[in-house]
Amino acid sequence: MKRIVLGFQHVLAMFGATVTVPLVVGSAIGLPLSDIAVMIQAVLLAMGIATLLQTFIGSKFPIVQGSSFAFIPGLIAIGSGIGLAAVEGALIVGGIVEGLTGALGLIGKLKKLFSPLVTGITIMLVGFSLANVAVQYSFNYFADASGATILPSSVIALTTFITTILVALKAKGTFRTMPVIAGVLVGYIMSIAFGLVDFSLVKSLPFFSLPKLLPWGTPVFDISAIIILLFAFMVSIIESVGDYHAISTIADLPMDNKKINRGIGSEGLSCSIAGVFGACGTTSYSENIGLVALTRVSSVQVVQIGAGILILFSLIPKFSGLLASIPAPVLGGLTTALYGMIGVTGLKLIKDRVELNDRNTLILASSLVLGLGAPQLPAEFLANFPQIIASILASGMAVGAISAIIMDQLLKE
Repeated sequence: MKRIVLGFQHVLAMFGATVTVPLVVGSAIGLPLSDIAVMIQAVLLAMGIATLLQTFIGSKFPIVQGSSFAFIPGLIAIGSGIGLAAVEGALIVGGIVEGLTGALGLIGKLKKLFSPLVTGITIMLVGFSLANVAVQYSFNYFADASGATILPSSVIALTTFITTILVALKAKGTFRTMPVIAGVLVGYIMSIAFGLVDFSLVKSLPFFSLPKLLPWGTPVFDISAIIILLFAFMVSIIESVGDYHAISTIADLPMDNKKINRGIGSEGLSCSIAGVFGACGTTSYSENIGLVALTRVSSVQVVQIGAGILILFSLIPKFSGLLASIPAPVLGGLTTALYGMIGVTGLKLIKDRVELNDRNTLILASSLVLGLGAPQLPAEFLANFPQIIASILASGMAVGAISAIIMDQLLKE
């Protein structure tokens, strides 16, 4: 029983962030609540499977896999412009590429391409390029563009934001590792009081059902969609390698290149599986590494139990429907903190590991301007470009990463 409780604690630690990804993506591309529930159900199943693969055949570290925020900009751009079938295809192909990167031991070469400067810029753009989405959620723009609910929406978003940051900064013990869940609970209760929660979907869904294969149709293998997500995969790989080193230190476990390669190979396979089930991209979760450090429990079996709980939740559509009913203002308050923290994480990486001389400052400044500015181009203007170019320009992370890589390689010190 103790291991089950500890496993459930891992689920709680990663649950808020991993469910936020399909909620944000689904809302941003205009999916109905029923489809968002399908995506959440797929995510829960895919992340449970990914965690089992990581602990059985991957690095075998006690690492939980969850939805990666690095994929959000690309998923929104692809889902809005081409469709979710193209997301399926891009995840399947990208997962194969990531898997081969691990299987063939190519991590070292990839790390040379993604210097700390390039990685920091890319991570900054993952967070900052989504700033407009967080604000639109906060004012309930997607559900109510007329502004009729702007006052209660603002109050809910502000309360959710304050709750999230207070728990993150002031809470004690295990509760401090769950600011997302605390923020969502408070915001959701307020939303019910203001009448912004629609329970009709929850009532209509069955209690039990199996997730479907390819819920968004036959995969579309669009080259522009694949290229956009490949940059997210690269960021995810770099983050995961860092997480492997962190968990090996915290849990006092041996680390070598073979474990890293197996872990990345496992994550690639998991992303392809996620694409088949219509979910989002997966990566290792730093939140759960922090939980291991806090509890000093580094049992792989505990993490595997947590994976089993995720899979169990995926078989209960009413649970996914309940999560899909979380109103946009709650997500707005939540993502204001999360996206900002992602951006600042990239900034901190640059501050700690990059000398800000004239060369590096120029690359940083230029890449940020291009990455933040390109997605502001009007859709009617982008229509003049070939589809692959237009799709890349719509992704600030892709534009910024490409710019940073090119300048970093050409402007050698």
